[in-house]
Amino acid sequence: MIALNGITKRFGAHTVFENIDLELERGEIIVIIGPSGTGKSTLLRCINYLEAPDAGRLTVGDLILDARHATRQEILALRRRTAFVFQNYALFANKTALDNICEGMIVVDGLPKAQAHARGREILERIGLADKADAYPASLSGGQQQRVGIGRAMAAKAEVILFDEPTSALDPEWVDEVLALMKQLALERQTMIVVSHEMQFARDVADRVVFMDEGRIIEQGPPGELFTNPQDERTQRFLRKVLASNPI
Repeated sequence: MIALNGITKRFGAHTVFENIDLELERGEIIVIIGPSGTGKSTLLRCINYLEAPDAGRLTVGDLILDARHATRQEILALRRRTAFVFQNYALFANKTALDNICEGMIVVDGLPKAQAHARGREILERIGLADKADAYPASLSGGQQQRVGIGRAMAAKAEVILFDEPTSALDPEWVDEVLALMKQLALERQTMIVVSHEMQFARDVADRVVFMDEGRIIEQGPPGELFTNPQDERTQRFLRKVLASNPI
């Protein structure tokens, strides 16, 4: 089980969000939607401690971390349980696709290189890039780079994978291949929290859709309910706007 209780984040005098509560069970897929600038990505980064929350408690499995008293050891333990997929890929430019996937297994998990490479090749096969093991990021398409990024997250065997707008930096022709891989992970019941503007993906894959606005969770529910019968006026207004140009 993953739980956020009272999570608060400020940048100087600006409060991004305050007292955010959110829970999900193992195998659940949550998609967070909402207007730009409302704190969705920052919330995701707080779960992985890429941004340190100012207050609140994070629970991942049997690990409980209090933001006001988090130790370095607790933060490292949290990051071992939460893998992050960035919108801009964040691959090592001087490492091959295989090495990008294996880096964490070798450096963080301490696996022997041969063992890590064997698992890395299995992951490349799963993500459809077995023939790109020795390719460097510069020679890969955006979709291929993002699939390597997802493969790196898969290699971590994390309890939850966090996706921050994973298709936003992609040209339209590469979006489907990344979404297809994420759908495959969903079928395998990989626990995921996804910040996304892909409404069709949210409707097809999410167990629950969470709508955020102005740093607050406004409402949440199964996609069939939230998309067809949103209760809050802010959710209704947002969906009318985004679905007018991209109906689902």
